[in-house]
Amino acid sequence: MSQTYPVHFHDSCPPKAGAEPPIIGARVELQLLTTLKCNLKCTYCSLGVGNVLGSQTELEYNVDQLASFIETHLNGKDVYVTFYGGEPTLNMKLVLEVMQRFPHFRYQLQTNGTLLDDVPAWALASLSNVLVSIDGGEAITDGYRGRGIYRQVLRNLAKVRDQLGGSLTARVTWGNADTTFDELDQLIGDHSPFDYLYWQFVADEMYAGDSIDKRKAVLRQLIGRFFLDPTRLYPLIPVMGIIRNKLFPDRAQELYAGRTQCRVSTHLLNVMPNGEIYPCPDMMYLPNMKMGDVKDNSLRHSPLQHTATMPCQECEAYAWCRGNCMKNLYLGYEKGDSRYRSNVVEPICELLRFMGQEIDLHNPQAWFETASLAVRKQVRDCEVYEYVEIMP
Repeated sequence: MSQTYPVHFHDSCPPKAGAEPPIIGARVELQLLTTLKCNLKCTYCSLGVGNVLGSQTELEYNVDQLASFIETHLNGKDVYVTFYGGEPTLNMKLVLEVMQRFPHFRYQLQTNGTLLDDVPAWALASLSNVLVSIDGGEAITDGYRGRGIYRQVLRNLAKVRDQLGGSLTARVTWGNADTTFDELDQLIGDHSPFDYLYWQFVADEMYAGDSIDKRKAVLRQLIGRFFLDPTRLYPLIPVMGIIRNKLFPDRAQELYAGRTQCRVSTHLLNVMPNGEIYPCPDMMYLPNMKMGDVKDNSLRHSPLQHTATMPCQECEAYAWCRGNCMKNLYLGYEKGDSRYRSNVVEPICELLRFMGQEIDLHNPQAWFETASLAVRKQVRDCEVYEYVEIMP
């Protein structure tokens, strides 16, 4: 469990009277981008925007500076660290040094899985969750990531699964409209190494033609499968999260101060290899999004907030969605990118509303009342909710 310490502010930069503090609430996710280098070239990589991917391969701060930043700005908070990239395991030196320096923190690794078998056993045992990027079945995954990657990742997972101290989550970027129910179901089947499946709808122009209808057909199958057996959890994080938010609306707000559940408006800090800090890992190419720097021990509150230009509060899904992806909303509405709004933001919102409507058809309240205690606990309090966006 995380330890907490008395809150104090750095003497040289006390908060202004009435100003919003840099961190909203009691939690902080410190996402350390160990390197922007990657050993794969996934065709949809969001870090390719703004030429971020590969732009920083050497660390420009040290762990002593990171410790000073944590002491100054994160004391009194429940801190959990996500190692991110690029491919974070390409800089295992930083990963291991941080884990040894702060043994009381929780840790997550987000990885493509190709080098996971090189991580020391003690570090694997100390990870609360491992997110492994995979895109569905073998053909689709290899199509995005390179020939043989799907099987390589599964071999690596078989080698390390028993050494992991925490959960193993399949992180799917749902880009291909031809992804089938069977491909996604297989990732959490009886013979799968994964404990959970979590997906995001790809933030790219992949929703033309009949692609939305194809995705809806798969979503209908997934949701139907989820409600099939109330005594055994079908571990789909997005479906679990929506059900939780519908049944327990307080949980949709209390961990995020009523703001977006992607955490970028409240307590997610992305530290680039050069020490600069941004709220969203997909917007580190925008200077106006910078919110601090480890090297000069500075931090301000997230500039990525809901504005009057974003129509979320008028949407039927807002009570349980809480606004979804702030990057999408910012680009589509605040920046006025009409093409991005029409081709990316609005299709994703349509799919999300569809999920809510489809879940309601299954009467989630009645299902929950008949669910086993173990299933109820997972739906309400799954720890992985804190590490992912919940809303796809």
